[in-house]
Amino acid sequence: MTTSPPRPAPYGHVMAMAAIVMAVLLSVLDYAVANIALPTITRELGASPSAGVWVVNAYQLAGCALMLPLATWSEKIGAVKLCQIGLVILMAGSVLCAWAPNLPVMAVARMTQGVGGACIMAVYAALVRAVCPPQRIGQGLAMTALATSLGVALSPSVAALILMLGSWRWLFLFNLPCGLITLAFVLKCLPPIQGQPRRMDGLAIGLNIVTFTAFLIGADMLAHGEAAGIGAGLVLAGVVAMGVLVMHQKNMATPMLPLDLLGIPAFCTGFVTCFLAYVAANFYMISIPFTLNGLFHRSAIETGLLIMPWPGSMVLMAPVVGRLADRYSAGCLVSIGLFMTGVGFLLVRLLPPDAGNLNIMWRFAVAGMGYSLFTSPNNRSMVVASPASRSSSASGMISISRILGQTFGAIGVAFILARVRVNPALHCLEWATATAWVAALISASRLRRPQAGRMVSS
Repeated sequence: MTTSPPRPAPYGHVMAMAAIVMAVLLSVLDYAVANIALPTITRELGASPSAGVWVVNAYQLAGCALMLPLATWSEKIGAVKLCQIGLVILMAGSVLCAWAPNLPVMAVARMTQGVGGACIMAVYAALVRAVCPPQRIGQGLAMTALATSLGVALSPSVAALILMLGSWRWLFLFNLPCGLITLAFVLKCLPPIQGQPRRMDGLAIGLNIVTFTAFLIGADMLAHGEAAGIGAGLVLAGVVAMGVLVMHQKNMATPMLPLDLLGIPAFCTGFVTCFLAYVAANFYMISIPFTLNGLFHRSAIETGLLIMPWPGSMVLMAPVVGRLADRYSAGCLVSIGLFMTGVGFLLVRLLPPDAGNLNIMWRFAVAGMGYSLFTSPNNRSMVVASPASRSSSASGMISISRILGQTFGAIGVAFILARVRVNPALHCLEWATATAWVAALISASRLRRPQAGRMVSS
């Protein structure tokens, strides 16, 4: 199947990239700012802390369950149109969050936001491929990685500022002006991208939702040691649903579950590398506050400041990495970057109990600089390895690998914290180090395939 190239962006690829970056940044901020106010939101809605976690989980679960169906739908209606729909849904969900009188309504509202965010994240890489010249795809993806890192870095400050000025409900209402401005940019600056005839497979969509929802909820229950029988049953249901989905779609030319893309060695390697890299990152990111607070006796405010070199170094490195990604192989850059990330995690693990702030921060910066070498080169390798007509599915798979990695990393941390009695956060750092190095080795296998980075055009 082939597809005609989109018309040039009305104001050039620079303004088109600005629109994409704004959409990605809004999606990341929308997810992250609520985390900072989670205790306040939970308390004011009269929910327990354990139940309040659904303010975060509902967003993530909706995105994971619907990412692939949305990516498939975007191939039918066009990636730009799905991005526009996503921004509208995101704003509608924000209004519902700001109004929510109790936790169940808040969970539904956050799921609505998760659907809007998934619409954007399902197509961002496809949009970059559509608006950037082939020799600048790496730079374009680096800008979206910059937006993601910037969103993570800015979210504590944005949330703190909003909470200083007003109620936590304004954390969601600020999305309205930001969303309207972003939507205006998307409408004005992105080129029209024609969809293509595509049948939406209702059975596949249902099986996909059951697979991710049942498996992730069940795995989370098992990790926390809660209702083990129900958790095991849900995991089994997810595995069975995935098996049925694979059998249902294995002979299709363009399946919703992109088995055709996973059959491309360069794409599959990138997918596995991405999954493991985000597992490693979440082993680190979720456990490090416990390390800083429990072992190094830093306050919550100090912890937030000490972690800043991790996203900050990625922000500073993004423009350089973008240029490198278009010149050097992903196998080389990603392997070096993830090895360096693992070294950074290990250096943090080996910190003495009386370490000073600067001694802590430079180690975080080493890990962050290494991680920046992974993100955009690996995403570029997956995008260019896929046919142009499957760009949205490739984009969706990049986001799925990220969400699954983050989720499994979180489940791994919960499992260790629940079962290891002595310094469990340090064990998480050891797992983060090992996982990053395994990902580096898998990425290095691409060095045996010198043609893996060549763009597939049909």
